[in-house]
Amino acid sequence: MVETNVGGRDRIVRALLAAVLTVVAVRTLKGGKRKTGALALVGALGFGFNATTCFCGLNETLGIDTSEE
Repeated sequence: MVETNVGGRDRIVRALLAAVLTVVAVRTLKGGKRKTGALALVGALGFGFNATTCFCGLNETLGIDTSEE
């Protein structure tokens, strides 16, 4: 079984942040601000990955486990 360390409210917040950053990325890319849009897109992908897989490398490094909430 794959180890998980993201769950509960933490997972919901990460999913919401992914959605918000996706909107920001699309709007800024359409507005011609490529660096800001790309940075927002990378953040959205990261938070989306964390929410989908229930795993965060930074949480693992820091010893944080929110999957038991």
